[in-house]
Amino acid sequence: MIFDRFRRKGGDSATEPLPQPTADADDETSDDDTVGSEPERIEVVDETPWSERAAAVIPGGSSTGSKRPAVIYGDDEMLDPLPTHYSRARGASLFLVDGDREIEVIDCTMALGSVALAYADEHVTRAVVQAAALGNVGGMPSTIEVSLAERLVDFIPCAEQVRFLKSGAEAVSAAVRIARTYTGRSHVVHSGYFGWHDWWSAIDVAGVPAAARADATHVAFDDIAALDRAVSEVRTDLAAIVIEPVVERMPSEAWIARARQLASDTGAVLVFDEIKTGFRLRPGGYQELSGVEPDLATFGKAMANGFALSAVVGRADVMHAASRTWISSTLAGETTGLAAAHAVLDWHEKEDVCASLATIGSQMKASVERAVVASGLPGITISGLDQMWRLTFEDADIESRFVRHGVEHGALFKRGAYNFAALAHEELIPEIEAAASASLVAIKESSRR
Repeated sequence: MIFDRFRRKGGDSATEPLPQPTADADDETSDDDTVGSEPERIEVVDETPWSERAAAVIPGGSSTGSKRPAVIYGDDEMLDPLPTHYSRARGASLFLVDGDREIEVIDCTMALGSVALAYADEHVTRAVVQAAALGNVGGMPSTIEVSLAERLVDFIPCAEQVRFLKSGAEAVSAAVRIARTYTGRSHVVHSGYFGWHDWWSAIDVAGVPAAARADATHVAFDDIAALDRAVSEVRTDLAAIVIEPVVERMPSEAWIARARQLASDTGAVLVFDEIKTGFRLRPGGYQELSGVEPDLATFGKAMANGFALSAVVGRADVMHAASRTWISSTLAGETTGLAAAHAVLDWHEKEDVCASLATIGSQMKASVERAVVASGLPGITISGLDQMWRLTFEDADIESRFVRHGVEHGALFKRGAYNFAALAHEELIPEIEAAASASLVAIKESSRR
């Protein structure tokens, strides 16, 4: 197993033992300190479902839109109450809270692709705990910020300089601001999904003034003619072409080459959003796989195995524009995320993680495909890259029921894009197939009633 190979090679030994806090004499307590203290309180258990408690205090029930119960399970109000929150995660397992009990399920979503190793990976966790014990923030930048930037320059083809942030949306917005500063222009042509920020939001998103997106033009994925038209319309004011290079499938080489050529011909900045593809397809993302280098790129998700960290990287002359504008976040250099990324890079230096993800993902896809074929249910398609694959259903009701029954039988699948492979799935392929098969059987049986 790849985890065992990594540990045998000393993957965990690179992290020093955690420093132990020294207790001062004044901090010591005696039995006398408990005299007169308040009696221990009896905890009152709130039996209200977590979904109801969340809805009462968190708009939508979750701070992450894709984790809202309606998104996970579908909007069918006839569905029985289902677990909506987890208490802990380890390996590829989520432990869901269902009343007073836990339900263990294999997570095929892996936190929307932010985890490619395992939940609570020992090497990553040890590095994070050490960083926290040493003080995770300070009034000056930390040395770990510099050392991680140096390592990313070695890992990512286009990277000559690095700026850190905390989320993918932040990173792409920062890349756009850098591009606009570098070129002195305003307009952005984009293709893909880039988070929730105003600059690119769709026209039907509430709360976004029309002026905020007036200098952005969307083009369809892998559409050369649309890209040519959009660039020609704003040629002299084109600041950047921002592309998510992989959207459910690989792009054509011609489309990516045309984006590179148009950016070079117009003096615009080519930006690749590698938030999903980085440290998954290759450590350096799609650009490492294709050989086409953007001027800037953004990374996140698997780069820190689920800890909050993103990065804008790119050519030094373009990145230098960040010093001529204002891009700053108090916790951008917070060290637990940086330490997690260091530990992830350790993994990639010792093992071909991305090749393993492709193999494991192929096995996951094949196992679900076998279950679908055996069920005989029509209108279900498994597609996409092995490392990030998708399940699509022609019937939305069957899709929702599949996810519900999947959880009941031990696996959480993603509706639509994407199900993400992780190293921790390696020995769980039979269980994934069994859960998918049992879910499909349950759908067929309920249809006969």
